[in-house]
Amino acid sequence: KPDGIYVDGTIGGAGHSKKIIEKLSEKGFLIGIDRDEEALKAARDNLKEYKNFKLIHGNHDDIKKILEEIGIEKVDGILLDLGVSSYQLDEKNRGFSYISDNKLDMRMDKSQKLSAYDIVNMYKEEKLADIIYKYGEERYSRRIARNICIARQNKPIETTKELAEIVSKSIPYSKDGHPAKRTFQAIRIEVNNEIEPLYNTVMDCINLLKTGGRLCIITFHSLEDRAVKEAFKDAEGTCTCPKDLPYCVCGSKTLGKIINKKPIEADKKELEINSRAKSAKLRIFERRESANHK
Repeated sequence: KPDGIYVDGTIGGAGHSKKIIEKLSEKGFLIGIDRDEEALKAARDNLKEYKNFKLIHGNHDDIKKILEEIGIEKVDGILLDLGVSSYQLDEKNRGFSYISDNKLDMRMDKSQKLSAYDIVNMYKEEKLADIIYKYGEERYSRRIARNICIARQNKPIETTKELAEIVSKSIPYSKDGHPAKRTFQAIRIEVNNEIEPLYNTVMDCINLLKTGGRLCIITFHSLEDRAVKEAFKDAEGTCTCPKDLPYCVCGSKTLGKIINKKPIEADKKELEINSRAKSAKLRIFERRESANHK
């Protein structure tokens, strides 16, 4: 809707937002949220030719509170592009990448205290192994955690290169990408608390939509996708009435409709242009008036 209000809850460098704002009229409005202040600076620069937007330093998990504070009750659409952004990956000094050699950090919001350095050097072996297994789905998590703890007895593990080397030596050779990929992912998720609040965030977003408004979520991780899928399913509700009944009598409520039962994924052509879209999955939910099914 050219006159609509839209939220990009993970604006990053404003790649998606620029495409949204290009389709808005002067009456339309875009709200961009990001916990990374450096990303907000990049977004502001990318959107400098436009006026009808507002950038907010915050976490998309607090979207309900953020919109309340700026006096907005309902919006026409929300986009969440979860995980680390291309902007953050390209900023090598942020410590997100296992390829470069930089300080262990991985904080999306630099104002928070907990960093990757703290997790790698302070967490007990069992907790470290659990995180690597749960968030990285890494089968060699116990061995990796053990070797991290042995290495840090001599001196703290301070750089991404040091950590990547420890992980690489802990697991057998595989053709399935860089050996440290899953461990770095797990630590990043723990640093930024990316999974635990996600279900509630999705439900908040759905409740903030106007009738007909849509929530679009891009995930890159099976745990993210599972949380989004579960929230969408619960929001849609399940009618248990016989199919031949013309109206619902079971009392099941619905907040809307899942637009695509199967996630939209990048095709071969897109992957040739953007290899980072390999694990991306897009799910869409449309808000309807709260009512019984049928």
